[in-house]
Amino acid sequence: MSTKKIHNLIILDESGSMETIKRPTISGFNEVVQTIKGAKEQFPDQEHFISLYTFNSDGIKSKLYCVPVGELEELTSRMYQPSSMTPLFDAIGTSVTKLKYDLAEEENVNVLVTILTDGLENASKEYTGKQIKALIDELKSKGWTFTYIGANHDVEQMAMSISITNTLTFESNDIGTNNMWAKERSSRMNYLNKIDKSLNVQDNYFDDDPKKD
Repeated sequence: MSTKKIHNLIILDESGSMETIKRPTISGFNEVVQTIKGAKEQFPDQEHFISLYTFNSDGIKSKLYCVPVGELEELTSRMYQPSSMTPLFDAIGTSVTKLKYDLAEEENVNVLVTILTDGLENASKEYTGKQIKALIDELKSKGWTFTYIGANHDVEQMAMSISITNTLTFESNDIGTNNMWAKERSSRMNYLNKIDKSLNVQDNYFDDDPKKD
């Protein structure tokens, strides 16, 4: 059986408002990494890579890029320090475009893009919402899967405006954030199971019914 490469791109809000949920955000990301590491036993033909971009108006930061999941160390409070504003479109455009070009020659690749923010776009300078929608539409046509996780705004409306239908809304407190990460981990395992069975992975990412594909 041929190896199925899976690129996990996580685009994580590092704006000032995320400070109140900094601890569960860091632990939640680390638990996702452990989930992916553990999936290797269940799906031995899958090879995982993780990229992590964080963003605020001080910059779009590549904390990890195409790192084999087995080599990852935990995200720490030193690596994640929320401040400033929310250039959401710039973060998506910068990270997704780089991965798009770097994977252009790859075959048998699945890409899962996870966007997590606790607020609306308010600081982008390079990309508009229209440009991001066009980019996402292009990559969805190539099989990429996009999810949007948000708090403190109309998550479904925002996601739909950039052509993302897989959405999850959470409460921006410790309990709400922990519950959100737990849901994301279980959904990610369903996603990997669908890949293993060669099912459609672009839709119903957060759906509890595993029969849906």
